Amino acid sequence: MTVKEYNQAVELFSDNVFRFVLKNIRDEEKAKDIVQDSFEKMWEKKDKVEGSKVKSYLFTTAYRTMIDKIRKYKKQGNWDEVSESDYAHSAGHHDLSEVLQEALSRLPEVQRSVVLLRDYEGYNYDEISEITNLSLSQVKVYIFRARKALKEYLVSIEHVI
Repeated sequence: MTVKEYNQAVELFSDNVFRFVLKNIRDEEKAKDIVQDSFEKMWEKKDKVEGSKVKSYLFTTAYRTMIDKIRKYKKQGNWDEVSESDYAHSAGHHDLSEVLQEALSRLPEVQRSVVLLRDYEGYNYDEISEITNLSLSQVKVYIFRARKALKEYLVSIEHVI
């Protein structure tokens, strides 16, 4: 990979990788750090990364870096101990995107990641399997379960009103 190809990869994929990570961890600063770490790792291995596999490499690296950071912060504690909603007063009206974010936040990490890769980023099952290092059948099961849980949460009237 040349410097020009690397710069093209930054230009083409940095926003997508950032959105993917941000949707999973919901912390903008940590998401920026993970994206930067992913591009740094790609630069360190620029001689081994093929131009046609840059996007897959970036998402795989970002996913694994994100999981490592989540595990690290869970051991340290207090990552999401307090949410804004604990201190906010609401009259019961929720924006649909807030309801969807709440539904996504209730999913286990792996289900949230695979459903975001599939439905938000548009990856196919094989690519998701490669990125997450899960078998194809595991990916399908996790996506099915995540969609089922989202549907159950979203059709519940008290979450919409």
